Amino acid sequence: QARLDASGGGPVQAGGSLRLSCAASGLAFSINAVGWLRQVPGQETEFVAGINSGYREYYADAVKGRFTVSRDNAKSALYLQMDSLKPEDTARYYCARHASGQYYDPSAYQDWGQGTQVTVSS
Repeated sequence: QARLDASGGGPVQAGGSLRLSCAASGLAFSINAVGWLRQVPGQETEFVAGINSGYREYYADAVKGRFTVSRDNAKSALYLQMDSLKPEDTARYYCARHASGQYYDPSAYQDWGQGTQVTVSS
């Protein structure tokens, strides 16, 4: 069974940086598009960034130019480099496998594992 578990979150001040990591298991990682989503209690799940098997990258407008998604197929790992963080980036971040549909649609993703909390203070 596929599972993707995120790590690397924590508290950070506005303007700072964090690098999230995601360990994937139970899937042929290299042939799958994968991505990052985030959740804030009481709000809808938001697409953050994605990368397909051909290394094409996709970003939500809210993070474009500040976040960078990357992958290491040899390690079955996904990363999210987050720079110039803002308080509105505070959320629980999840990595997941893109199953079908639009890359920017959170419902297109499956196999979420545990997320990691990112808290940005002003």
